[in-house]
Parts: sequence; C-alpha cells; structure tokens
Amino acid sequence: MKRMADASRHEEGCLEYGYAEDVFEPGLIHVKEIWVDQKALDRHFAAVHLAEWRAAWPSLGIGERNLLVYDIGEPRRT
Repeated sequence: MKRMADASRHEEGCLEYGYAEDVFEPGLIHVKEIWVDQKALDRHFAAVHLAEWRAAWPSLGIGERNLLVYDIGEPRRT
C-alpha cells in the first residue's frame, strides 16, 4: 500500500492519495484520492504501478472493490 500511495502521489495531477481503515469495520480500507481532472485520473488508471498493485490483491487477501468517482467543485472552509 505504501509503494502504491508513494507512486500515485508522484503522478502528475495527483493532489492527494491516502488510505484509512474504517474504525467500525476492521479490515475495511477507504482510499481517498483527489486528482486535478479526469485526464489525470485516466492516466492513473493506466499506470503500471496500478496494474501491479491490482495483480497483488489476491496474495494480500484483498477482496471486492467498490469504486465511486465524484466530481466536486472548489473547496471552501465553513
């Protein structure tokens, strides 16, 4: 996971990439990614390190994936 995060964070267009374990469901990992635009995300999806990471999932016991992509506006403080 660290290698994946480090490689992703160095990709052009990556603003944030991180993991967090759910405090109510141990073993459930949430991934938060922020990309400058869809083109940057598409490049990420085609990256070699992403294919290598996905290929390693079975040996790590990683099961299903539930990917949701959101388009958001500019951040603001409240």
